[in-house]
Amino acid sequence: MDLILWRHAEAEDGTPDLTRELTGRGRKQASRMADWLNPRLPPDIRILVSPAVRTIQTAQALGRYAETVPALAPGGRAIDVLAAVGWPDAPYPVLVVGHQPTLGQVAMRLLSGDDLDTTLKKGAIWWFQGRERDGRLQVVLRAVAAPDWL
Repeated sequence: MDLILWRHAEAEDGTPDLTRELTGRGRKQASRMADWLNPRLPPDIRILVSPAVRTIQTAQALGRYAETVPALAPGGRAIDVLAAVGWPDAPYPVLVVGHQPTLGQVAMRLLSGDDLDTTLKKGAIWWFQGRERDGRLQVVLRAVAAPDWL
């Protein structure tokens, strides 16, 4: 299973948190990353987004259908994100557009199996692949990309 974690692009400050929109720079970040992602995404990709406006706007840059999932809201838990995507057994690849620190916690759980933290840059993706080898799950980090690198 492929799992892509995409942190929302730069957003305006303010409250309430769920209604914060992307800045002009954030819209450019989302567009740049979408241009890189779109030709690489499998045709059967399932796109899941937080209910926050900034994640929805980030995902809209792809021009594809995205499903809003409450478990991906700010303050969510890594274990709930992994359950929402069906890791590692979902029959399709999944792209999650979400928030820090949750996405960093998901990344570290996949890489180490422990509850640790790391930071995904705004607008960046981490692309994981889960595969079975000799009866054991292996997690491969296929790509890390940030919009200012593209």
